[in-house]
Amino acid sequence: MSSIPANLRYNDSHEWVLDNGDGTVTVGITDHAQEALGDVVFVELPELGRALTKGEEFSVVESVKAASDLYAPVAGEVIAVNEELEDAPETINESPYENGWIIKVRVDDAGAVAELLDADAYQAVIDSEA
Repeated sequence: MSSIPANLRYNDSHEWVLDNGDGTVTVGITDHAQEALGDVVFVELPELGRALTKGEEFSVVESVKAASDLYAPVAGEVIAVNEELEDAPETINESPYENGWIIKVRVDDAGAVAELLDADAYQAVIDSEA
């Protein structure tokens, strides 16, 4: 079973959100998601400045097994993308919660992060899929 960091928030499509404390969040995919995908071989990064709507597809992660759409857990503007993933997409497999982050977003609604799943609720989502 993969560990689920308690300091992050989650959505049921397996993205995690780190509240950076300054009106921005960092977004990536969970350890559970990268395990299910297998070896990641490509990450499509969104454009800087792109406005995201909550629930909107913002990226595609391709692995040797499948391609998976990623969905914005919060609404806001993309202010950074992890360009290291272009040359080293496997970073998502190796370090999904640290070096394998995908985007940073300036959130439209600061309260939106609190509405996401906590670690226990996300574990329940994983358990229900098993």
